[in-house]
Amino acid sequence: MPNLLDIFDKFIHADWFNTMLGVVIICAITFVVARITVAFMRRVLNKTSLLPSSSIFINLVRIVVWVIGICCVLSMCFNVNISAMITGLGVVGIAVSLGFQDTLSNLIGGLTVSVSRTVEPGDNIRMGPSGVTGVVQDVTWRYTSIKDSSGTITNIPNSLMTSTAVCKLSPLNEISIPLVVTTNSERLTATAHHIEDAAEKAVARVSKLKKRPSVSFSSISDYGFKGSLSFTIAEASKASSATDAAIRAVAPYVHNHLIEEAMGDLTGQKLTDATGSLVPVKDEEGASSN
Repeated sequence: MPNLLDIFDKFIHADWFNTMLGVVIICAITFVVARITVAFMRRVLNKTSLLPSSSIFINLVRIVVWVIGICCVLSMCFNVNISAMITGLGVVGIAVSLGFQDTLSNLIGGLTVSVSRTVEPGDNIRMGPSGVTGVVQDVTWRYTSIKDSSGTITNIPNSLMTSTAVCKLSPLNEISIPLVVTTNSERLTATAHHIEDAAEKAVARVSKLKKRPSVSFSSISDYGFKGSLSFTIAEASKASSATDAAIRAVAPYVHNHLIEEAMGDLTGQKLTDATGSLVPVKDEEGASSN
C-alpha cells in the first residue's frame, strides 16, 4: 500500500494535467464511497430501532465522507497541511459560526429531536402555539416536514421543535369514534356486537383492517351509554373515508330502541324482547296480533 501511494504521489505531481487527473480520481472514489456508505446507512436505519429513519443522519454521513475526500485532494494533490489549516480555521470558525447561527441551531435541534426520538417519521403530532397538526414526513438538517390531512406539507425549523411543546397524537390509521347508545341495558351487549359487525363490513369495503372494530363503554349519562368504536386500518390516507363508512353503518344501531318504539306504536307490536326476538303483543280481548 505505501508503494502504491508513492507511485500515485509521483504521478499527480508530474505536471498540472496529472494533478487535475488525480483530483478527478480522488473525487470519483469519494463519490462511490459516499453512495455505498449512504446506501448502507439507509439499510441500517430501516432495520434498527436504535435511531429513527430521518435523513439528517444520512446527510451527516454524506458530509463526513466528502469532507474526508476534499482533505485528501488538498493534502495529496496540492500539498496542503491539513493540520495547520484546521488550526488556522479555528478563529475563522468562530466568526463563521456566528454568521450561521440559525443554521447551526437547526442542525443541533434536528440531531436532538432525532437522537432523543422526540419525533420521528410517521409520528402524528400537533405543535403548540402554531397549531400545526400532521404526520412527520422527515427530519432534515434544517427543518422537520409535516403533512396534514389535506396533503399540505409544512416545514418547521428544527430549532422550534426543541423549544415548542409537541403533542404526540394517535396514528391516523387508529380510528376512534365516540358513541352514545340509547338502547336498554339488557340489550347493550347485543347492540355492541351489532355495531362491531356493521362497522367491520363497511370499513372492509374501504380499506384492509389491521384491527377489527371494538366497542367499549366508559360511562352512563342522561342520554344513554357513552363509549367509543375503535379500529385500525392499513392505509392511513383512507381514514376519513373509513370513518364516514363506519358512522353510516352503525347509525341504525345507536338509537335502535327509538325506531322499535315508533314501529311498535304503528303496528301494535313490541318488536323485540331482551334477546332481540320478535314478540307479539296481545290486544284488549286477549288475542295475539300477528
